[in-house]
Amino acid sequence: MEPGSFIKDALVYLVAAGVLLPLMQRARIGAVVGFILIGLMVGPHGFGALSATWPWISYVTITDAHGVALIGEVGIIFLLFLLGLEFSPARLWSLRREVFGVGLLQMSFCGIAMAGVGLMTGLPGATSLVVGFALAMSSTAVVMQLLTAERRVLSPLGRGALAVLLFQDLMVVPILLAAQILGTQDSGILMLLLMAALKAVAAVGLILVLGRYVLAPLVAAAAGTGSRDLIMAISFVVVAGTAGLTHGAGLSAALGAFLGGMLLSGTAYRHQISVDLEPFKGLLIGVFFVSVGMGVDLSAVLPRLPLVLAAVVVLLAVKVTLTYVAARIFAVDRPLAGELSLLLSQTGEFAFVALGLLAASGILEPERASLLVSVVTLSLICTPFLARLGRHLRGALERRGQDDTLAPVRPEGTGHVVIGGFGRVGRIVAETLEEQGVAFVALDADAYRVRIEQAAGRLVYLGDAGRSEILERVNPEGASAFVVTLDDRDAAERMVRAILHHKPDAMILARVKDAVHARALASLGVSHVIPETVEASLHLSGRLLASLGLSEADVTEAVEAAREKERQRIDLGADR
Repeated sequence: MEPGSFIKDALVYLVAAGVLLPLMQRARIGAVVGFILIGLMVGPHGFGALSATWPWISYVTITDAHGVALIGEVGIIFLLFLLGLEFSPARLWSLRREVFGVGLLQMSFCGIAMAGVGLMTGLPGATSLVVGFALAMSSTAVVMQLLTAERRVLSPLGRGALAVLLFQDLMVVPILLAAQILGTQDSGILMLLLMAALKAVAAVGLILVLGRYVLAPLVAAAAGTGSRDLIMAISFVVVAGTAGLTHGAGLSAALGAFLGGMLLSGTAYRHQISVDLEPFKGLLIGVFFVSVGMGVDLSAVLPRLPLVLAAVVVLLAVKVTLTYVAARIFAVDRPLAGELSLLLSQTGEFAFVALGLLAASGILEPERASLLVSVVTLSLICTPFLARLGRHLRGALERRGQDDTLAPVRPEGTGHVVIGGFGRVGRIVAETLEEQGVAFVALDADAYRVRIEQAAGRLVYLGDAGRSEILERVNPEGASAFVVTLDDRDAAERMVRAILHHKPDAMILARVKDAVHARALASLGVSHVIPETVEASLHLSGRLLASLGLSEADVTEAVEAAREKERQRIDLGADR
């Protein structure tokens, strides 16, 4: 890539992302689909195709698709490194059943089924196996980006998805080897397989050893200097080094970056590293999605659009069904298995590599390779919509499967507190009430969380607190107060309306993210709204004033005055 071309392409990307992406998000088009559509528009098959007629168009389009794809791969590496920071070795070890259980079955079922479809369409046996298993893999970039944006990486869904994706990364070696063997007709297959396995094991082992005996002390020494630049530099070395080792061994570079991040997860500096690298990850992941959009050749897709759409439907149907079956065999709850199967139904970015190898060696004819690339790309575009469908499906299955052990029991008497949502905030509220001997009943939409809390003896039940008929089951008329801790704004507002329907004079306290949501709930009739950002700021201000030498009484008075000022600001906004 020439320097001038790189700068021009970077400017086109930044301008397109800065101008078009906000407009798409206003139209409720997610960031993933938005970046893909940007790539489609500014790429060589979009407006770039008109540059032969109007040369000036080349200045506002991206010309080097290969260079963009390479930068996008760096984004995937950073994404997996940051995910690794969230997973300690112990947490990863706890996923071994899912990795080698659900992951193995998912790849086996989907790979064999897709190979069967390939055979029916005329592909030779060996080629259909390689293509089938390549299509069986899912997109680490798309799936983990969606989960990260929704803060669900550490949820049961996030852990299950990561387990399957990690096993798929381990399958990169045999699939690539099979594609290379088909292309070269190498006679020393056994030796090739043995060497590949030894290189993969050696690379992973070297990363683990260096991480324990070299990496942690090195990061600690860098942190001791107080230099954030030095910590950042070492983080980049870790990302590049671990990704390079696994890539050189034939494994996924992203897998190496994940292992590198995991080795740093036990250090005291992982939060600082995560914060410093987050902006790079966001930009680079966007480049990856742009490169996916640039690969869509509309002139090749449109003439055979019915065939492409039919192939996408078959691909998604096969993967959803068989991923669900694999998850259920290992006793994953039906609602979670349903959402997981829809989330992993697309084909991943690795398929582009495998299909490219087969096409370059002449094993796969260009027309069929182009069709398959179009199918893979469209399946990626469908992912955000399928993920949203999965959330709704899970909620419906949880409500339908609600049994007596999970259904709320109407509390007798009065004076209890009803808590809507039992995440981090709801649990803290409940523990405070327990210490004071105040009875409470909680509702939460996460069946896994509900079972854990019920096992601990708490009155936490499965249900949507925003549904009037569910709220009816917790005796709202006899409740002394209601606490709304739901993250979702619409769900919080629905709960408030349901509460006021049963008890118009109810005492309602709501935790909100910001002042805008606070004003919205206050206008509905919530007694007290507590914006997280405001309370954190007041607590910080109080600590600051105390450290400056002010008396406890003066600090309390100043903080309370600031709190009252903010409360008036919220009330004023609610009255408008």
